[in-house]
Amino acid sequence: MKRTPVIEMKGISKRFPGVVANDNISFRVYPGEIHALLGENGAGKSTLMSILAGLYRPDNGIIKVKGKVVRLDSPRKALEAGIGMIYQHFRLIEKFTVAENIVLGAPHSPAKIKRELIERETEKISQNYGLTINPGARVHQLSLGEQQRVEIIKMLYRGCEVLIMDEPTTVLTPGEVKELFQILRAMSRQGKCIVLITHKLNEVMEIADYVTVLRRGRVVGEDRIENLDESRLTRMMVAREVEYSQVQRDKAPGQVILNVDRLKVRGDLGHLAVKEASFDLRQGEIMAIAGVAGNGQKELVEALAGIRPSSGSIEYQGEEIAHLKVRQRISLGINMVPEDRIGTGLVPNLSLIDNSILRNYYKEEFLSSFFIDYKKVRRYTEGIVDKYNVYFSDLKHPVNYLSGGNLQKLLLGREIEQTPRVLLASYPVRGLDVAAAEDIYGLLLKEREKGTAILLVLEDLEDIFRIADRVAVMYQGSISGILEVNKTSIEEIGSLMVGAQLTGVENG
Repeated sequence: MKRTPVIEMKGISKRFPGVVANDNISFRVYPGEIHALLGENGAGKSTLMSILAGLYRPDNGIIKVKGKVVRLDSPRKALEAGIGMIYQHFRLIEKFTVAENIVLGAPHSPAKIKRELIERETEKISQNYGLTINPGARVHQLSLGEQQRVEIIKMLYRGCEVLIMDEPTTVLTPGEVKELFQILRAMSRQGKCIVLITHKLNEVMEIADYVTVLRRGRVVGEDRIENLDESRLTRMMVAREVEYSQVQRDKAPGQVILNVDRLKVRGDLGHLAVKEASFDLRQGEIMAIAGVAGNGQKELVEALAGIRPSSGSIEYQGEEIAHLKVRQRISLGINMVPEDRIGTGLVPNLSLIDNSILRNYYKEEFLSSFFIDYKKVRRYTEGIVDKYNVYFSDLKHPVNYLSGGNLQKLLLGREIEQTPRVLLASYPVRGLDVAAAEDIYGLLLKEREKGTAILLVLEDLEDIFRIADRVAVMYQGSISGILEVNKTSIEEIGSLMVGAQLTGVENG
């Protein structure tokens, strides 16, 4: 008997100025299927799913839901058709309870909300799918994994049969990833369809039933998971072999260059985000900072770079620098690659040329008398894009025309060209495909070989084991442990990430 797909997209095309994002794509999802959508940055995955979720309208093609042609010209129309999208950054109101967030904006919500009723309905849905949650808890009291469950229940409450999840494991601990996969399997057994946009091939192999791979806006391969492996998926994504970076730990690191002692840093809302953190960083080593996002990593890096005020001690080569401003720290050789590549790291509406000198425009090498010499700057920018393989259409175009991987290479190249002695990098491969991520890791390992001390905030524990020498784990603003990577395990780090106390572990 022939199965009817729940979702069928046929001949979908979408063009933006100068870019064909989707080119005659066909895509199907069947009942009870966990379907992974893979592809490099800029391959068209998010555009295709945004069309299915009603955010974009296709230029060509049709969409069928359960065999019937539909017009999904708004997110509400998509929800009415049973299609919901859960974004990487959750869309919840922190001061509201779980139950209030779930019913907010739902088409069949009562005009007058009765708390007991909506909490009972929330609890019923959560029990049906193994989504353990307290309906009366306020969102700000929940972990990120629990907040993700609220987003899933929101979609189930709205009657969604198809859930699109964009990079769902990015902010989760290893334990929370396992719990999420159990939930997704339970949903698929009850006939729900799940589309996962992800770049983590190991997770695809573990959870997916079927995989579709996009490259440059076209489908280049699709198959059941049992017929695939990671190397084949990688070749389909990037059309070439990817060489995976691996740190060589046979070389001992050099002297301590940065010493942090009892550092305290306040967050944007005035709370203590970093609580008496202490550690040292040595020349020629990569120290990774592990932890669920929001445990003080951002504030720690910004304090070290001079962007955010702090108390406690920061010594650079034995000299106290906590009082120095950003430019003074840059002049010492302390450079930063922020987690927000567009906004904090780069100015989206400025050109590649302007962005390449944002941090050092005042140096004599770029000046002619008192003015910036753009001929010199252009040559400097050309050197960066050539050396770091940044693909672009025109140096004068705004950087927001670039893909995520090229943005990151431009940002990292700009900082490396200033010859850092300490490099602070937050989530440098977040959202990047496997090939772009390996390019970035390759650059960082080259810096390590030069003797640069690198503090690297990462979310993928497997990457930490490949490229870091030591790992400091942050939990609720404190460093709960500092470990030698070759003397620990993913399970041990995962335990520290959720606040477990382990014996024989150095505390920061």
